[in-house]
Amino acid sequence: MQGARLPGRRFRDALRYAARVHGGQFRKGTGRPYVGHLLGVTSIVLTHGGDEDEAIAALLHDAVEDQGGKARLREIRKKFGARVARIVDGCTDSYTEPKPPWLARKKKYLRHLRHANSSVCLVSAADKLYNARETLNDLRFEGTKVWERFKAAKKQVLWYYREVEKILRHKCPRALAGELAGVVTELERLAKISV
Repeated sequence: MQGARLPGRRFRDALRYAARVHGGQFRKGTGRPYVGHLLGVTSIVLTHGGDEDEAIAALLHDAVEDQGGKARLREIRKKFGARVARIVDGCTDSYTEPKPPWLARKKKYLRHLRHANSSVCLVSAADKLYNARETLNDLRFEGTKVWERFKAAKKQVLWYYREVEKILRHKCPRALAGELAGVVTELERLAKISV
C-alpha cells in the first residue's frame, strides 16, 4: 500500500513489552511459545492494512485477558495510548482469573463484537483467523486430540468460530473475511470426517 508508514519505535517498544508479558507462556496444549501467536496476529493485521496502533493492539490483544486484567489495561493505556487500550479492551473477553464459564463468556463477546468499531473487528478477525488456522492445521496432523485443548466441546468451538465469522463478514477487510470463512468451512468439514 503506497503511503503506508512502517511501524516505528512505539511498535518496537510494544513488541518488547509483549515478549516480556507473555515470556513464559505457551499456546494451550502445545510447546509453542505464545509470542508466535502474537506475531502471527500482528502480521495478519498489517497484511490487511492495519495502522501502527492496530498492529500494537494486535501484539497486546491477549495481555489483559491472560496477564493482568484491568491493571494491565491501565498500564497499556499509559505506555501506548488510549486508542491502543480501547482496541485491546475491545478484544478482551475476561478480566479475571479464573475466567467465567466458556459459553457465557463467548456469548457475551459475540454480543459485544456486533457493535465493535472497525479497529477491534480487524484485530479480532486476525486473532480468530490465526486460531482457526492453527486448529485446522493441528486437526490435520494430530487428529481429534486437538479438541482436548478447549474448555468447550468440539461442537461449541465450531459454533463459536462460525458465529464470529458471520459477525465479522461485513465488518473487516473483504479478503480477511473471505479467508476466515474458508478456514472455518474447512475446519467444519474436517471435524465431521475425523469424528
